[in-house]
Amino acid sequence: KSAGCYDGAAVLQREIAERMLERLELVRLEPAVVVDVGCGTGVALPGLLRRYPRARLLALDLVPAMLSRARHRRHWWRRASPVCGDAEALPLADGSCDLLFSNLALPWCDLESSLKEFRRVLKPGGLLLFSTLGPDTLHELRESWRRVDDRVHVNAFFDMHDIGDALLRNGLVEPVMDTERLTLTFRRLEDLLRDVRNVGAGNATVGRPRGLTGKERLQALAHHYPRCGEEGLLPVTAEVVYGHAWGPTRVVPEKSRLGVATVPVSAIGRRQT
Repeated sequence: KSAGCYDGAAVLQREIAERMLERLELVRLEPAVVVDVGCGTGVALPGLLRRYPRARLLALDLVPAMLSRARHRRHWWRRASPVCGDAEALPLADGSCDLLFSNLALPWCDLESSLKEFRRVLKPGGLLLFSTLGPDTLHELRESWRRVDDRVHVNAFFDMHDIGDALLRNGLVEPVMDTERLTLTFRRLEDLLRDVRNVGAGNATVGRPRGLTGKERLQALAHHYPRCGEEGLLPVTAEVVYGHAWGPTRVVPEKSRLGVATVPVSAIGRRQT
């Protein structure tokens, strides 16, 4: 439903994609296979193709309508291969990817399943670079709804430290995490809610209200929503979490149910004297 109106509302997604591409300038990497996981309408694809013109680029998204919109962007689509697939069950071979690039896809995925898949498809020494959202995201909207009723209206997001722990738990090495806060402003509450909906970031929590939001409750929400500046604009905070980690370059022993660690013979090297 969001594919047709996504680009008009995806201001934050485009800005973060540019910041992630800038981070790649600091990394020495010549990838043969690059995957944009959760590419949406393809906002990051031109930058990835410019940076890695010799790489094979896979544009992966769960939603066919998003890939269709990406296909009609520009001629550069001919250089990218569309893949309709789920980040929680990537349709990619083990150890097949040099770079996984994922911009704001993880908030809508099961974190553990996705990171496990990222680890599986990364080559040894391959890079995962991602952005996601932290718990302070949409805090103005969350707090304003709390003054209206006791229902859950806004998605919950993982803390940076929990994500870092999950990276290690799923076998990714040398994780580095950091955050920054970006603020968008809107003149009307209707515009704010429309843009949240148009980028597919509506409430996905268990127990969320299923009925329509009445006029009176929206008026109450507008009354409680904080305003800033002389013009009384409505602020929206995004706590952006950036992270990167690497595919391990050595064999990590796996424990069987009996508690016995097994290592293939091919991974045993000769002792240096």
